[in-house]
Amino acid sequence: MRQRLDPFIVALITTALIASFLPVTGQPLEVLKWVSVGAIGLLFFLYGARLSTAETLAGLGNWRLHTVVLSATFIVFPLLGLATQLLDGNLLKPSLVSGVLLLCLVPSTVQSCVVYTGIAGGNVAGAVVSASLSNILGVFLTPALVALLMTSDASVDTGSIVRIVLQILAPFVLGQLMRPVVGGFVRRHDTRLQLYDRSSIVLVVFVAFSEGAEAHIWSSLSVWSVLAVALVCACLLAVGMGWAVAIGRWSGLARGDRVAVLFCASNKSLASGLPIATVLFAGGNVALIVLPLMLYHQMQIITGAVLAKRLAPPAVAVR
Repeated sequence: MRQRLDPFIVALITTALIASFLPVTGQPLEVLKWVSVGAIGLLFFLYGARLSTAETLAGLGNWRLHTVVLSATFIVFPLLGLATQLLDGNLLKPSLVSGVLLLCLVPSTVQSCVVYTGIAGGNVAGAVVSASLSNILGVFLTPALVALLMTSDASVDTGSIVRIVLQILAPFVLGQLMRPVVGGFVRRHDTRLQLYDRSSIVLVVFVAFSEGAEAHIWSSLSVWSVLAVALVCACLLAVGMGWAVAIGRWSGLARGDRVAVLFCASNKSLASGLPIATVLFAGGNVALIVLPLMLYHQMQIITGAVLAKRLAPPAVAVR
């Protein structure tokens, strides 16, 4: 079956191109930055409001699944990221090498992991909890890893941690607390709200790439550089998925848990990674640094869709 290109991927690519050639600059860009901060805050509020307390409690006891996912996200991938530093100056430009390392330090994504786990007949409750734990811990672990491994590129201090907590974790917790009030509305309008999810990420991409264009960073970036970083991202995704399959079998997990590990342990969150990057990294350089994460995200969406359909049991197969 022919795989249809995800409209979200088209929107991200189009937005990056428009912002690169027709960027918003000056005071309007400053206004857009604040709008994007609010948009991401609302995005994580909705994530919190969607997360079922019953599902969370059902999945919390599966400690082996969560240990495998979190160790892959915050130990295995950072080690892979360190290995890619050998490419500095040889295959990739320094900013792109930093971007690849950042990609390896961000948490797992939530929505696509849960959707693909469900299509493939995996443990959906376990995927929800693992991916959510990854994002909650990532608010603290990702800046800590950046401070440890990227000291020359990023500025990590108490103020930046507070900004990340206020932008990501606080709205998420508020959404959980207000779920009895807003949960019904969120469930009824989930399809429309998913459009908002994607639109908010597109807005952050537009702001990041507008900053990059304003700083004239693209003048030093060749087509070869983009192809090279895409190749590195593809290799990372292949290694990440291969590791997820191997560790799932080695750990003796049930099939449903192995499916959840496949997606949760190999995926990286654009929704969490973008705001964290805009807080920790300066100005126009953000666009180059988040480029590997954008490319990886697109690859994981396409690859995940194909794998989920192939792994789906006959009863839940998607035609």
